[in-house]
Amino acid sequence: MKRPTYYVSMVIISLFFVYPIVWSGWSSIRLGDAFSLDSYRKLANYGEGIGTYLTNTVILVLLTVGGTLIVATFAGYAFARFRFPGRGLLFVLILAILMVPYPTILIPLYVMLGWFGLQDSLIGLALVMIMFQLPFAVFMMRNAFESVPRTLDEAAMIDGCGSFRALTRVLLPAVVPGLVTVGLFAFLASWNDYVAPLILISSNDRFTLPVAVVNMRLHDFGAVDYPTMQAGVVFMALPCLAIFLLLQRYYVRGFMSGALRG
Repeated sequence: MKRPTYYVSMVIISLFFVYPIVWSGWSSIRLGDAFSLDSYRKLANYGEGIGTYLTNTVILVLLTVGGTLIVATFAGYAFARFRFPGRGLLFVLILAILMVPYPTILIPLYVMLGWFGLQDSLIGLALVMIMFQLPFAVFMMRNAFESVPRTLDEAAMIDGCGSFRALTRVLLPAVVPGLVTVGLFAFLASWNDYVAPLILISSNDRFTLPVAVVNMRLHDFGAVDYPTMQAGVVFMALPCLAIFLLLQRYYVRGFMSGALRG
């Protein structure tokens, strides 16, 4: 494919992805024949206040991303570097979670969280989000570690490092693209998920942004307040876009540098 044709094709494809965001931004400030920021003022003052919902979402994101990275890193390292009984079966069982549509088991998980006193809590919700991120995350990190030559950690151990120090001092810097990819997926899932917070969170002051945005769509007499809802969409989309643009080079390297081998 000639270079001009390639660029034209990429621009056309990009427009299909950019158009919904641009349309949402336009709809959020267009009120009839005039332009106004009233939609954003309504968004800021809705319910418990947009600051409360944003704080809840940020807490959920930090717990989910942090927990996913920690568990997936140690699990991926163990699957890539150690041989233990049941290793293959355990890995298959982790991947099997992908075959279960997660909305079908949210009610049992809600009951289980009640046993631990974690119902209607962001910690309980984060644990559920981490569980559903683990199959992809462990798969990515296992293959990321397998793409690193064993001679690196063997040399570190010869120099006196144990398994943990070899992991933290030598291997982690080598799998940064895989870590960023896992973290980005966990961020997008926890930032945008609607079904799990809707079922597992019942207190209005603990709602996340997706639940709040969907709830604010109803206006007087059952009418849909589209401008305010589109303002919420823009408010949610911009951080995702900014973080992806910031980390895209690591994200691409995470897939291209052997992260999906094996």
